Amino acid sequence: MVKLIISTLIGALGGFQLRGAVSRWAKQSFKRFPGSGGSAHGTRTRSGLWVAAAATGGATATALALSERPNPFDYLSSNIGGAHTSSTCSLKSMRSAVYDLSRSNLEAAKDDFVKILGADSVDLDLGARIAHSSTEWSAAPRGELDRYAMIVTPRTTEEVSAVAKICHRRSIPMTAFSGGTSLEGTLAAIHGGVCIDFKLMNSIVAVRKDDLDATVQPGVSYGELNQVIAEQGLYFPPDPGPGAQIGGMIAQGCSGTNAFRYGTMKDWVLGLTVVLADGTVVKTRARPRKSSSGYDLTRIIVGSEGTLGFVTEANLKLTSKPENERVAVAAFPTTQQAVETAVKVVQSDMPVAAMELLCDVAMKAVNMGGYCDKEYAEVPTLFFKFSGKDEAAVQRQIEIVQQFAKNSKCKNFEFSTSDAEKESIWAARKSVLWSMMSLKKDPSDSFLSADTAVPISKMGEAVDAAKRKIAESGLIGNCLGHVGDGNFHTSVFYSADEKQKAREVITWIQRLAIEMGGTITGEHGVGLEYRDMVVEELGDGGVDMMRQIKLALDPLCLLNPDKLLRLNTKANPEV
Repeated sequence: MVKLIISTLIGALGGFQLRGAVSRWAKQSFKRFPGSGGSAHGTRTRSGLWVAAAATGGATATALALSERPNPFDYLSSNIGGAHTSSTCSLKSMRSAVYDLSRSNLEAAKDDFVKILGADSVDLDLGARIAHSSTEWSAAPRGELDRYAMIVTPRTTEEVSAVAKICHRRSIPMTAFSGGTSLEGTLAAIHGGVCIDFKLMNSIVAVRKDDLDATVQPGVSYGELNQVIAEQGLYFPPDPGPGAQIGGMIAQGCSGTNAFRYGTMKDWVLGLTVVLADGTVVKTRARPRKSSSGYDLTRIIVGSEGTLGFVTEANLKLTSKPENERVAVAAFPTTQQAVETAVKVVQSDMPVAAMELLCDVAMKAVNMGGYCDKEYAEVPTLFFKFSGKDEAAVQRQIEIVQQFAKNSKCKNFEFSTSDAEKESIWAARKSVLWSMMSLKKDPSDSFLSADTAVPISKMGEAVDAAKRKIAESGLIGNCLGHVGDGNFHTSVFYSADEKQKAREVITWIQRLAIEMGGTITGEHGVGLEYRDMVVEELGDGGVDMMRQIKLALDPLCLLNPDKLLRLNTKANPEV
């Protein structure tokens, strides 16, 4: 009544309008959701009241009461007429995002999900929540509290949109799950919330041979896609680790062993259907191979790690299936000699399909892993893949590369003469991630990895320096990578009390890459583990610009929060 009287008086003074809003905090409290492992984050919830009054014509007035929505950034220093005027957003200007993970709110959300998706598509099983929150490959917290409150499995874009609207209305964070093969903690449940698993959205919607493109849902694996389109003589080149699915591949901006010839994931995505944080559905681009229709929204989403929106459908480019495919393996006395050969191949502009480097320790892991049917020399080794329409041309490629290798003191050069030999040789490269686990001193050991990329001429120096640093630390680790584009992975194994030492090794290698004019991540993404190193690579300005983009599309910071870049000022590197 008092508010109404005040509003009426303002209106009577002659058309004055009360602009802006007056906020009043009703309470600040910490709430928990005991029913889930992600319950005790001590998440702060806030509720309050916005009161706005306006009058027109000097005669009438209306009082509006709106439920307050928390604003995660502070614009007081750059606010003119209610408009934010800064082009970037620094971390120090951020307020911590506010989530409601109370038992009552999560249970109400669960009931909402069941109404939309059905009971079978809402999973509260502890094992499922643990499995979706962390994997053996993912550098992520694995404590009792680091897990999602529930897993939901939508079937359509409309259902994903409905889930997002519920989470948005209830201030519940949400993270997408598509394959779960990421390595840098991208899927970690550091804020609990809801995990959206796209396993039921696994349809190849359309394959258009004449246009060399396809439309797929995010739960389709690249292996499944290639099996289907191979019947039409088509091929989708990006090939990260086995098990990767299209949604995750887009989110991480992945590549793989074929990147040297075919490029990375961003080069093979034409357009996307994306669900934004508030449930809005957008199309980033149509199917033509080129377009100048405004901002390239597709490229903004590719590599955003699920922090800007959820991909529910993708139009992908295809190419002709490789013919006359052959592989070769070459062993060298030193890493520098192997890289020297790779540089010659790159400079020759030869259309080699793939060129991979494994260090001596990685080759030891291949032999120990038991995934291959042959024994390899435990020395720096290059793996090559060749293809072409003409068998004689492919043979000529092999001969030229063999001569390059011979000139660099190659110890042994072997190439496939049959499909069986091809699969046998290439299995060493594709199985190396699993083979590496055999290097653990104890089954409980974990590992951290660096995904650095440097100018190719610097790769030999970088790999040797990384190996020396690992040896100095007393830890066990190895290096392997896509030598054709200067991208190499360093993995370091550690026990529970060695994690800080492992982090120091990885950070040192990343800083070395930056000093060489390279990047801290060529294809794995940033995730949880390497957010601070992005600042060292790009500077505050670049990261603050990304933070501004994040807040423009997800102002409540609900989508995979605190991944890729920091959204709060807590010092804990895992939060």
